[in-house]
Amino acid sequence: MEYIRLGSTGMKVSRICLGCMGFGDTTRWIHKWVLNEENSRPIIKKALELGINFFDTANVYSIGASEEILGRALKDFANRDEVVIATKLHGKMREGPNGGGLSRKAILSEIDASLKRLGTDYVDLYQIHRWDYETPIEETMEALNDIVRAGKARYIGASAMWAWQFQKALYVAEKHGWTRFISMQNHLNLIYREEEREMLPLCREEKIGIIPYSPLASGRLTRDWSSETTLRSETDQIAKNKYDSTSEADQRVVARVAALAKKLDVPRAHIAIAWLLQKEPVTAPIIGATKISHLEESVSALSVKLAQDEFAYLEEPYVPHHIIGHL
Repeated sequence: MEYIRLGSTGMKVSRICLGCMGFGDTTRWIHKWVLNEENSRPIIKKALELGINFFDTANVYSIGASEEILGRALKDFANRDEVVIATKLHGKMREGPNGGGLSRKAILSEIDASLKRLGTDYVDLYQIHRWDYETPIEETMEALNDIVRAGKARYIGASAMWAWQFQKALYVAEKHGWTRFISMQNHLNLIYREEEREMLPLCREEKIGIIPYSPLASGRLTRDWSSETTLRSETDQIAKNKYDSTSEADQRVVARVAALAKKLDVPRAHIAIAWLLQKEPVTAPIIGATKISHLEESVSALSVKLAQDEFAYLEEPYVPHHIIGHL
């Protein structure tokens, strides 16, 4: 395993992050492909054995069940000081006018609820899952600063927003002397590269670590998705809304991934992950593994180094896409 500092901090994380959205309870969430606790624990244990120390979840994943499963597994399999736990808030956790969002009330309530479910006194990275259009960013940033000062979070990060919004949040924090975001969890892969226009340059300039989600485009970069299906591809409406199976441009990118994988004699996942690992300032792609083989393939991708002409070969067919994932 390789380790790298997250953004400009001194905290080191594995270059592969295990995303925990796939661990949960189908009775508590819309996704029917998530694994229950019994089937999740071996994957978390294997991740630790492979050297992964970085785990990302969110309060809204299976309405808290993901955090519960991750917390119990890490307590049993890991030393708390040796792992980096990241979670997020924003989504609606309960009915009522204050059941979600990024108000001071919501933030101070949800951090305590997440800590209880995770079974820990602090999280290493506390992230806002989306932008809250109803709450002033000053209120959000001050509350996050207070959480850090109280020792409930070591660092704070953000996810899925416009670059101008992220810059505004950074400015507000700097203006008031509050804790700044150190990371951006955004949507980035070979068939969705719109973040290259503004967000990646901003993060390079501000020394923000990028921890992209959906690095394999929900598996679409790993198979012939026009003919091969999985339970997730058939039932995950969110993923269906992100990727157009009829897009000829996207299919050309997938075909190039397949061709280069065949040339280098490696799985397609290696190519997609290797591309991300060489894309600055990417720190660690978030791999949503639901099989041990997914983990093993992702970690072994660290050994693949793409030449400049191979990098260009993969990128050349790309066409602009509609912005998705910010709302």
